[in-house]
Amino acid sequence: MELDLGPEAEAFRREIREWIARNAPKGLAELVDWNSPPMTGGDRAAFEQAEADPRYAEWTQALLADGWICPQWPERFGGRGLGPVQNAIYSEELVRAGLPRIRRGFGENMVGPSIMVHGTEEQQKHFLPRIISAEDVYCQGFSEPEQGSDLGGVQTRGQVVGDEVVVTGQKVWTSGFYRANMIFVLCRTDPEAPKHKGLSYVLLPMRDNNIDARPLKQLTGSAEFGEEFIDGARAPLFNVIGGLNNGWRVAMTTLGHERGGSATTAHLRYRRQFEALVDLARKQGRDRDPAIRDELAWCHTHVEIMRYQGMRLMAQLAEGREPGPEASIAKLFWSEYERRVGELAAELLGAEALVRPEGEGYRTTHWQGVFLASRAGTIFSGTSEIQRNIIAERALGLPREPVAGGVK
Repeated sequence: MELDLGPEAEAFRREIREWIARNAPKGLAELVDWNSPPMTGGDRAAFEQAEADPRYAEWTQALLADGWICPQWPERFGGRGLGPVQNAIYSEELVRAGLPRIRRGFGENMVGPSIMVHGTEEQQKHFLPRIISAEDVYCQGFSEPEQGSDLGGVQTRGQVVGDEVVVTGQKVWTSGFYRANMIFVLCRTDPEAPKHKGLSYVLLPMRDNNIDARPLKQLTGSAEFGEEFIDGARAPLFNVIGGLNNGWRVAMTTLGHERGGSATTAHLRYRRQFEALVDLARKQGRDRDPAIRDELAWCHTHVEIMRYQGMRLMAQLAEGREPGPEASIAKLFWSEYERRVGELAAELLGAEALVRPEGEGYRTTHWQGVFLASRAGTIFSGTSEIQRNIIAERALGLPREPVAGGVK
């Protein structure tokens, strides 16, 4: 099924396509598969090499100059005010051209929207331009070693000292930590308050601020996650978003964008991955195997479902409604899908899946990386079990899950 998005959308698509043709540096699309980032099994070294190429810098400057970085942000916050349909078209055209959409990561999709909703005008004017320019690059300081997916149970403390907040504690599973110079931290500033109260959302500088960030080696051999030991890191009270002890509301806005923010365009990457999986089946001589064909049909169906989910979210955003607990549906769906695709790829490879390629370090092939990385997706941003509880309790209104000693 193809949607007729109307003449305005098609005119916008032509505009984007023509802009790309005029501004894309030659050879940029061939540097790396821009739609297979390290977190999903892509080769980080290859990405870093591609991003160091002068053509990547040229492309970034062209996008900055014409406002195509964070373009979905409102114009008053430095974006182009793209609606959800336009934003999806923009991503589609970049994928079609094999070009990277230059994103500002957690700053663009999570911190920025939270500042827009909960920040003061002064905070918006200070922090948002720094995200667009990449002067501030964020990682997420929510998860803790002893709390699992129980965000309300954070133990990292924040103490107000004069006009500063001093933070002490430990965070873990911090993706993109090695790029970041800022971390947004949820910490407990009122230890006497109930579990989900007394929390504050603080923007902490990462460098020279008593934060020891250490890499966590993954199954893939890479270290896309880190852990942070925070020993008296300081930030001005100006860096507290939403006010002291009001961090839970801000965190819920952040997580709504984390779990549902890419749902309108996620199918684009998975469609390309599905096509590559079909090619792998043909290469292995398994494309006529009925069991494999059933699996491939399952994959194709689920990519289409992700597209329809994206359309539904697109309509919701167009009505001005923020992503809510239903965003967990998208997160659960794609993470479980990735796990099964990794298993299918390993099955197609057979004994080849067990042999790493030669070379320095812990090298893996593309499909080995996909298989190994897919396990992380069912854990980060809330485990699949947590997502199912959110869907049941907050989206469907079912009774809360009973636990030993009472009701959760």
